[in-house]
Amino acid sequence: MAKGKILVTGADGFIGSHLVETLVRQNYDVRAFVYYNSFDSWGWLDHSAPEIKAALEVRAGDIRDAAFVREAMQGCDAVLHLAALIAIPFSYRAPDAYVGTNITGTLNVLQAARDLGLGKVIHTSTSEVYGTARFVPITEEHPLQGQSPYSATKIGADQLALSFHSSFDLPVSVIRPFNTYGPRQSARAVIPTIISQIAAGQRRIRLGAVSPTRDFNYVSDTVAGFIAALKSEMATGTVINIGSNYEVSIGETAKLIADVMNAEIEIVCDEERLRPAKSEVERLWADNTKAAELLGWRPGYGDREGLRRGLKETADWFCKGENLARYRVGQYVI
Repeated sequence: MAKGKILVTGADGFIGSHLVETLVRQNYDVRAFVYYNSFDSWGWLDHSAPEIKAALEVRAGDIRDAAFVREAMQGCDAVLHLAALIAIPFSYRAPDAYVGTNITGTLNVLQAARDLGLGKVIHTSTSEVYGTARFVPITEEHPLQGQSPYSATKIGADQLALSFHSSFDLPVSVIRPFNTYGPRQSARAVIPTIISQIAAGQRRIRLGAVSPTRDFNYVSDTVAGFIAALKSEMATGTVINIGSNYEVSIGETAKLIADVMNAEIEIVCDEERLRPAKSEVERLWADNTKAAELLGWRPGYGDREGLRRGLKETADWFCKGENLARYRVGQYVI
Protein backbone atom coordinates (compact mmCIF):
# COMPACT_ATOMS: atom_id res chain seq x y z
CA MET A 1 0.00 0.00 0.00
CA ALA A 2 1.05 3.61 -0.46
CA LYS A 3 2.81 5.19 2.52
CA GLY A 4 -0.15 7.01 4.03
CA LYS A 5 -0.52 7.80 7.73
CA ILE A 6 -0.10 4.75 9.95
CA LEU A 7 -1.53 4.50 13.48
CA VAL A 8 0.35 2.16 15.82
CA THR A 9 -1.51 1.27 19.02
CA GLY A 10 0.63 0.05 21.90
CA ALA A 11 3.43 2.21 20.49
CA ASP A 12 4.89 2.73 23.97
CA GLY A 13 5.55 -0.97 24.55
CA PHE A 14 8.38 -3.38 23.78
CA ILE A 15 7.46 -4.47 20.25
CA GLY A 16 5.46 -1.34 19.48
CA SER A 17 8.36 1.04 20.12
CA HIS A 18 10.70 -0.99 17.91
CA LEU A 19 8.02 -1.06 15.20
CA VAL A 20 7.44 2.69 15.38
CA GLU A 21 11.15 3.44 15.12
CA THR A 22 11.56 1.17 12.10
CA LEU A 23 8.54 2.64 10.34
CA VAL A 24 9.87 6.18 10.85
CA ARG A 25 13.28 5.17 9.52
CA GLN A 26 11.52 3.76 6.45
CA ASN A 27 9.83 7.15 5.92
CA TYR A 28 6.32 6.20 7.00
CA ASP A 29 4.10 8.91 8.46
CA VAL A 30 3.46 7.49 11.95
CA ARG A 31 0.93 8.41 14.61
CA ALA A 32 1.79 6.67 17.89
CA PHE A 33 -1.04 5.73 20.27
CA VAL A 34 0.38 5.45 23.80
CA TYR A 35 -1.33 4.73 27.11
CA TYR A 36 -2.21 7.92 28.98
CA ASN A 37 -0.48 8.50 32.30
CA SER A 38 0.02 11.51 34.56
CA PHE A 39 3.79 11.47 34.00
CA ASP A 40 3.29 12.32 30.31
CA SER A 41 5.49 9.33 29.51
CA TRP A 42 5.57 7.77 26.06
CA GLY A 43 6.94 4.53 27.49
CA TRP A 44 9.94 3.21 25.57
CA LEU A 45 9.49 5.94 22.96
CA ASP A 46 10.85 8.36 25.58
CA HIS A 47 14.24 6.75 24.93
CA SER A 48 14.10 6.90 21.12
CA ALA A 49 16.55 9.03 19.17
CA PRO A 50 15.60 12.73 18.98
CA GLU A 51 15.02 12.54 15.24
CA ILE A 52 12.55 9.67 15.76
CA LYS A 53 10.57 11.58 18.39
CA ALA A 54 10.59 14.72 16.26
CA ALA A 55 9.00 12.79 13.37
CA LEU A 56 6.19 11.34 15.49
CA GLU A 57 2.66 12.47 16.13
CA VAL A 58 1.73 11.06 19.54
CA ARG A 59 -1.75 10.57 21.01
CA ALA A 60 -2.05 9.52 24.65
CA GLY A 61 -5.26 7.76 25.62
CA ASP A 62 -6.89 4.45 26.48
CA ILE A 63 -7.68 1.73 23.97
CA ARG A 64 -10.85 0.95 25.97
CA ASP A 65 -12.27 4.41 25.18
CA ALA A 66 -14.17 4.02 21.91
CA ALA A 67 -14.52 7.75 21.26
CA PHE A 68 -10.83 8.39 21.81
CA VAL A 69 -9.83 5.46 19.59
CA ARG A 70 -12.01 6.81 16.80
CA GLU A 71 -10.51 10.29 17.17
CA ALA A 72 -6.97 8.88 17.11
CA MET A 73 -7.72 6.98 13.89
CA GLN A 74 -9.12 10.01 12.04
CA GLY A 75 -7.05 10.70 8.92
CA CYS A 76 -5.17 7.39 9.04
CA ASP A 77 -4.88 4.96 6.16
CA ALA A 78 -3.90 1.91 8.20
CA VAL A 79 -3.67 0.75 11.80
CA LEU A 80 -1.20 -1.65 13.36
CA HIS A 81 -2.98 -2.76 16.52
CA LEU A 82 -0.54 -3.91 19.22
CA ALA A 83 -2.16 -2.44 22.37
CA ALA A 84 -2.87 -5.29 24.80
CA LEU A 85 -2.40 -6.60 28.32
CA ILE A 86 0.03 -9.48 27.86
CA ALA A 87 1.39 -10.65 31.23
CA ILE A 88 0.08 -14.18 31.72
CA PRO A 89 0.55 -14.34 35.53
CA PHE A 90 -1.36 -11.07 36.01
CA SER A 91 -4.22 -12.44 33.91
CA TYR A 92 -4.86 -14.99 36.68
CA ARG A 93 -5.36 -12.10 39.13
CA ALA A 94 -7.22 -9.59 36.96
CA PRO A 95 -9.00 -11.37 34.08
CA ASP A 96 -11.63 -8.65 33.75
CA ALA A 97 -8.92 -6.13 32.85
CA TYR A 98 -7.83 -8.42 30.01
CA VAL A 99 -11.37 -8.63 28.64
CA GLY A 100 -11.61 -4.84 28.67
CA THR A 101 -8.27 -4.16 27.02
CA ASN A 102 -7.82 -7.12 24.70
CA ILE A 103 -11.38 -7.72 23.54
CA THR A 104 -13.21 -4.40 23.98
CA GLY A 105 -10.10 -2.48 22.93
CA THR A 106 -9.84 -4.53 19.75
CA LEU A 107 -13.55 -4.04 19.06
CA ASN A 108 -13.05 -0.27 19.34
CA VAL A 109 -10.26 -0.40 16.76
CA LEU A 110 -12.31 -2.55 14.38
CA GLN A 111 -15.45 -0.42 14.65
CA ALA A 112 -13.52 2.79 14.04
CA ALA A 113 -11.60 1.29 11.13
CA ARG A 114 -14.84 0.15 9.54
CA ASP A 115 -16.60 3.48 10.01
CA LEU A 116 -13.60 5.52 8.81
CA GLY A 117 -12.85 3.27 5.84
CA LEU A 118 -9.24 2.38 6.66
CA GLY A 119 -7.42 0.49 3.95
CA LYS A 120 -5.55 -1.91 6.23
CA VAL A 121 -5.94 -3.31 9.76
CA ILE A 122 -3.12 -5.43 11.17
CA HIS A 123 -4.24 -7.15 14.37
CA THR A 124 -1.67 -8.68 16.74
CA SER A 125 -2.28 -12.20 17.98
CA THR A 126 0.04 -14.46 20.00
CA SER A 127 1.30 -18.03 19.85
CA GLU A 128 -0.27 -18.54 23.29
CA VAL A 129 -3.65 -18.99 21.56
CA TYR A 130 -2.48 -22.42 20.36
CA GLY A 131 -1.85 -23.71 23.87
CA THR A 132 0.33 -26.81 24.19
CA ALA A 133 1.06 -28.06 20.68
CA ARG A 134 -1.03 -31.00 19.50
CA PHE A 135 1.25 -31.31 16.48
CA VAL A 136 4.47 -29.63 15.40
CA PRO A 137 5.46 -27.49 13.75
CA ILE A 138 2.31 -25.49 14.49
CA THR A 139 0.46 -24.27 11.42
CA GLU A 140 -2.21 -21.61 11.39
CA GLU A 141 -4.83 -24.41 11.27
CA HIS A 142 -3.83 -25.71 14.72
CA PRO A 143 -6.77 -25.76 17.21
CA LEU A 144 -7.02 -22.78 19.54
CA GLN A 145 -6.83 -23.50 23.28
CA GLY A 146 -7.38 -20.87 25.96
CA GLN A 147 -5.09 -22.17 28.70
CA SER A 148 -4.93 -18.82 30.51
CA PRO A 149 -7.28 -15.84 30.77
CA TYR A 150 -4.76 -13.93 28.66
CA SER A 151 -4.81 -16.45 25.81
CA ALA A 152 -8.59 -16.75 26.01
CA THR A 153 -9.01 -13.00 25.52
CA LYS A 154 -6.56 -13.01 22.63
CA ILE A 155 -8.55 -15.82 20.98
CA GLY A 156 -11.65 -13.67 21.38
CA ALA A 157 -9.91 -10.63 19.92
CA ASP A 158 -8.56 -12.64 16.97
CA GLN A 159 -11.98 -14.02 16.16
CA LEU A 160 -13.54 -10.57 16.38
CA ALA A 161 -10.98 -9.25 13.92
CA LEU A 162 -11.60 -12.08 11.47
CA SER A 163 -15.36 -11.69 11.87
CA PHE A 164 -15.13 -8.08 10.73
CA HIS A 165 -13.44 -9.27 7.56
CA SER A 166 -16.12 -11.90 6.95
CA SER A 167 -19.07 -9.72 7.95
CA PHE A 168 -18.08 -6.29 6.67
CA ASP A 169 -15.19 -6.97 4.27
CA LEU A 170 -12.84 -5.00 6.53
CA PRO A 171 -9.27 -5.52 5.23
CA VAL A 172 -7.97 -7.29 8.34
CA SER A 173 -4.78 -9.33 8.68
CA VAL A 174 -3.97 -11.27 11.86
CA ILE A 175 -0.25 -11.53 12.60
CA ARG A 176 0.60 -14.19 15.16
CA PRO A 177 4.11 -13.67 16.58
CA PHE A 178 5.72 -16.47 18.55
CA ASN A 179 7.83 -15.62 21.61
CA THR A 180 9.42 -12.28 20.73
CA TYR A 181 12.50 -11.20 22.70
CA GLY A 182 15.10 -8.46 22.54
CA PRO A 183 16.12 -5.12 24.09
CA ARG A 184 13.44 -3.35 26.18
CA GLN A 185 11.40 -6.46 26.95
CA SER A 186 9.78 -6.66 30.39
CA ALA A 187 11.53 -8.81 32.97
CA ARG A 188 8.29 -10.79 33.35
CA ALA A 189 9.43 -12.62 30.16
CA VAL A 190 11.86 -15.47 30.59
CA ILE A 191 14.83 -14.25 28.53
CA PRO A 192 15.06 -10.82 30.24
CA THR A 193 14.52 -12.57 33.58
CA ILE A 194 17.62 -14.70 33.02
CA ILE A 195 19.75 -11.96 31.46
CA SER A 196 18.94 -9.31 34.07
CA GLN A 197 19.76 -11.65 36.95
CA ILE A 198 23.13 -12.57 35.43
CA ALA A 199 23.88 -8.93 34.51
CA ALA A 200 23.22 -7.94 38.14
CA GLY A 201 25.83 -10.44 39.32
CA GLN A 202 23.50 -13.23 40.44
CA ARG A 203 24.49 -16.81 39.65
CA ARG A 204 21.63 -18.74 41.28
CA ILE A 205 19.00 -17.97 38.65
CA ARG A 206 15.39 -18.17 39.77
CA LEU A 207 13.02 -19.55 37.14
CA GLY A 208 9.73 -21.35 36.82
CA ALA A 209 9.40 -24.47 34.65
CA VAL A 210 12.44 -25.18 32.47
CA SER A 211 11.12 -28.12 30.42
CA PRO A 212 8.59 -26.25 28.22
CA THR A 213 9.83 -25.39 24.74
CA ARG A 214 9.42 -22.14 22.88
CA ASP A 215 9.98 -20.71 19.40
CA PHE A 216 11.88 -17.48 20.12
CA ASN A 217 11.70 -14.67 17.59
CA TYR A 218 14.08 -11.70 17.74
CA VAL A 219 12.26 -8.39 17.84
CA SER A 220 13.64 -7.09 14.54
CA ASP A 221 12.24 -10.19 12.82
CA THR A 222 8.82 -9.63 14.40
CA VAL A 223 8.88 -5.98 13.27
CA ALA A 224 9.81 -7.05 9.75
CA GLY A 225 6.80 -9.38 9.76
CA PHE A 226 4.43 -6.54 10.64
CA ILE A 227 5.81 -4.31 7.91
CA ALA A 228 5.68 -7.12 5.35
CA ALA A 229 1.99 -7.63 6.23
CA LEU A 230 1.39 -3.88 5.92
CA LYS A 231 2.79 -3.93 2.40
CA SER A 232 1.07 -7.14 1.28
CA GLU A 233 -2.39 -7.50 -0.20
CA MET A 234 -2.16 -11.29 0.08
CA ALA A 235 -2.36 -11.22 3.88
CA THR A 236 -5.90 -9.82 4.04
CA GLY A 237 -8.47 -12.03 5.76
CA THR A 238 -5.95 -14.54 7.01
CA VAL A 239 -3.80 -15.51 10.01
CA ILE A 240 -0.03 -15.65 9.59
CA ASN A 241 2.52 -17.08 12.03
CA ILE A 242 5.68 -15.08 12.59
CA GLY A 243 8.16 -17.50 14.14
CA SER A 244 11.66 -18.84 13.69
CA ASN A 245 10.72 -22.50 13.07
CA TYR A 246 13.25 -23.45 15.78
CA GLU A 247 12.24 -25.14 19.04
CA VAL A 248 14.30 -24.86 22.23
CA SER A 249 13.57 -25.55 25.90
CA ILE A 250 13.66 -22.87 28.58
CA GLY A 251 16.46 -24.76 30.31
CA GLU A 252 18.58 -24.92 27.15
CA THR A 253 17.90 -21.23 26.52
CA ALA A 254 19.22 -20.41 29.99
CA LYS A 255 22.42 -22.35 29.20
CA LEU A 256 22.84 -20.46 25.92
CA ILE A 257 22.40 -17.13 27.71
CA ALA A 258 24.96 -18.10 30.37
CA ASP A 259 27.37 -19.09 27.61
CA VAL A 260 27.10 -15.80 25.69
CA MET A 261 27.45 -13.89 28.99
CA ASN A 262 30.43 -16.02 30.10
CA ALA A 263 28.74 -16.99 33.36
CA GLU A 264 28.47 -20.19 35.36
CA ILE A 265 24.90 -20.44 36.65
CA GLU A 266 22.70 -22.68 38.76
CA ILE A 267 18.97 -22.74 38.01
CA VAL A 268 16.72 -22.66 41.07
CA CYS A 269 13.01 -23.42 40.79
CA ASP A 270 10.94 -20.56 42.19
CA GLU A 271 7.44 -21.92 42.81
CA GLU A 272 5.96 -18.42 42.62
CA ARG A 273 6.93 -18.37 38.94
CA LEU A 274 5.19 -21.63 38.05
CA ARG A 275 1.93 -21.50 36.13
CA PRO A 276 -0.98 -23.69 37.26
CA ALA A 277 -0.30 -27.15 35.82
CA LYS A 278 -3.13 -27.15 33.28
CA SER A 279 -2.33 -23.59 32.23
CA GLU A 280 1.32 -24.16 31.33
CA VAL A 281 1.94 -24.26 27.58
CA GLU A 282 4.39 -27.13 27.27
CA ARG A 283 5.41 -26.84 23.64
CA LEU A 284 5.48 -24.14 20.94
CA TRP A 285 7.17 -24.48 17.55
CA ALA A 286 6.11 -22.36 14.60
CA ASP A 287 5.54 -23.39 11.03
CA ASN A 288 6.42 -20.19 9.15
CA THR A 289 5.72 -21.46 5.62
CA LYS A 290 2.71 -19.19 5.15
CA ALA A 291 4.69 -16.07 6.08
CA ALA A 292 7.29 -16.95 3.46
CA GLU A 293 4.67 -17.65 0.79
CA LEU A 294 2.35 -14.68 1.37
CA LEU A 295 4.70 -12.04 2.78
CA GLY A 296 8.11 -13.07 1.52
CA TRP A 297 9.15 -13.01 5.19
CA ARG A 298 11.92 -15.18 6.62
CA PRO A 299 13.61 -14.84 10.00
CA GLY A 300 17.03 -13.25 10.09
CA TYR A 301 17.67 -14.84 13.48
CA GLY A 302 16.31 -18.34 12.82
CA ASP A 303 17.98 -21.57 13.98
CA ARG A 304 20.32 -22.04 16.94
CA GLU A 305 23.01 -19.71 15.67
CA GLY A 306 20.45 -16.99 15.04
CA LEU A 307 19.09 -17.42 18.56
CA ARG A 308 22.59 -17.15 19.93
CA ARG A 309 23.18 -13.89 18.02
CA GLY A 310 19.88 -12.47 19.24
CA LEU A 311 20.63 -13.43 22.83
CA LYS A 312 24.05 -11.76 22.61
CA GLU A 313 22.54 -8.53 21.28
CA THR A 314 19.87 -8.60 23.99
CA ALA A 315 22.40 -9.30 26.75
CA ASP A 316 24.66 -6.48 25.53
CA TRP A 317 21.74 -4.05 25.83
CA PHE A 318 20.79 -5.20 29.34
CA CYS A 319 24.40 -5.04 30.52
CA LYS A 320 24.54 -1.28 29.96
CA GLY A 321 24.11 0.29 33.36
CA GLU A 322 21.46 2.81 32.35
CA ASN A 323 19.32 0.01 30.88
CA LEU A 324 19.69 -2.49 33.72
CA ALA A 325 18.84 0.28 36.20
CA ARG A 326 15.30 0.38 34.77
CA TYR A 327 14.63 -3.16 36.05
CA ARG A 328 13.95 -4.38 39.60
CA VAL A 329 16.20 -7.41 39.30
CA GLY A 330 15.60 -8.79 42.78
CA GLN A 331 11.82 -8.67 42.44
CA TYR A 332 9.55 -11.13 40.64
CA VAL A 333 7.52 -9.17 38.09
CA ILE A 334 4.15 -10.59 37.10
